[in-house]
Amino acid sequence: MGPVVRLRSAVCLLDRFPALAGVDLEVAAGEVVLLRGANGAGKTTLLRALAGLVPVVAGEAEVLGHDLRRDRRAVRPSVGLLGHGTGLYDDLTVAENLDLAAAFRRPFLSLLRRSRGVDDRVAEALATVGLAGDAGKPAGILSHGQKQWLEIGMLLVQDPKLLLLDEPVAGMSREERTRTGELLHLIAQSRTVVVVEHDMEFLRRFARCVTVMHEGKVLCEGSVADVQADPRVQEVYLGRSGDTRGRVEAH
Repeated sequence: MGPVVRLRSAVCLLDRFPALAGVDLEVAAGEVVLLRGANGAGKTTLLRALAGLVPVVAGEAEVLGHDLRRDRRAVRPSVGLLGHGTGLYDDLTVAENLDLAAAFRRPFLSLLRRSRGVDDRVAEALATVGLAGDAGKPAGILSHGQKQWLEIGMLLVQDPKLLLLDEPVAGMSREERTRTGELLHLIAQSRTVVVVEHDMEFLRRFARCVTVMHEGKVLCEGSVADVQADPRVQEVYLGRSGDTRGRVEAH
């Protein structure tokens, strides 16, 4: 089986500007890959390209066996993308939000025949994201972390093979970040996960592979320790001199 993601010199334009300027990236099935880089490095554009929302105009780009340059829409049913905006309905319960998300993937006739009770996918998602005990609560009263887990659950009920998350732990407490890191590795037992994240404590605890982006390209890949020691990363963040360890971690 080939890689879930395979990019070779991939280019994406935003307002004629190369937001991705020749990205090379491979992601294997079951991996949790964390993307890092300064604002404007191309991280969010990369996620949107992998989701088939931004066209790849040059190079090679395959996701789950689909050629994004030929038909980027073909990949959309198999990819789940969590961005910065909330997709929750605050007045609906946790279970109702999940059920509504699951309905997008149900055949119309199955919706008509559906009996009362919790859909199997909804029940599974509730258990996976740790919200089974909150199923009947309005989504609007959840904590920030719980809302993020619910949004992840709303992707899971649609059964994506590739999950793309843009800064999922931003604003979370330390305990919530820990639970989210554990959740991502649980999800990776059956799916592939690509995450944009800046939190260095989170990266040190949960990242097996970090990919650093700079000016629309992949600068380097490896463990957190390897990335921090890479001269190219030190050059981008610090220039030729300075207190490398402390200041790299601060970004």
